[in-house]
Amino acid sequence: MSKGRDLRYFDYVNQPYEKVRAALVKDAVPVFTAATTGASARADAVAAQLKLEIGVIKVGTDIAITVHSVGDLPKVGKQAPGTRIVFEWKAKEAARLFPLMRASLDIYPLTASETQLDFSGHYEVPLGLFGGAIDAVVGYRVAEATIHRFVDEVAEHLRTTLK
Repeated sequence: MSKGRDLRYFDYVNQPYEKVRAALVKDAVPVFTAATTGASARADAVAAQLKLEIGVIKVGTDIAITVHSVGDLPKVGKQAPGTRIVFEWKAKEAARLFPLMRASLDIYPLTASETQLDFSGHYEVPLGLFGGAIDAVVGYRVAEATIHRFVDEVAEHLRTTLK
């Protein structure tokens, strides 16, 4: 695998931090999976998928999401409390053909009724120099769009289920 790249993105949930934290700490994988499955369902798929469309060619794969740890964010000054979920996703099959994403999702309160989701990740590009060339042309934009969609879908899932 090549060096890869770092990605960041954030979104907000109009729910109190305690509710968002409880939903994600209880078991983040079903929330992440429900969110990505929801996005895929709207695209006529039935599983969480990484997808790439180049013209009329569609390449996609089911993904496996693994949570490695859930813990408190380090407190700095008068900063509000927060939680970090460290996870990764990779293709369920032919994983060597798709990027591996290692990431964390930090959640913390913005106000009494609004919570921020802050994604920070690093993806590793497969296929050596060939993968690096693909990444330089389109891969980074695809990875960026994928994490934007992922965070947006997690936020939307939480907005609609935590009423």
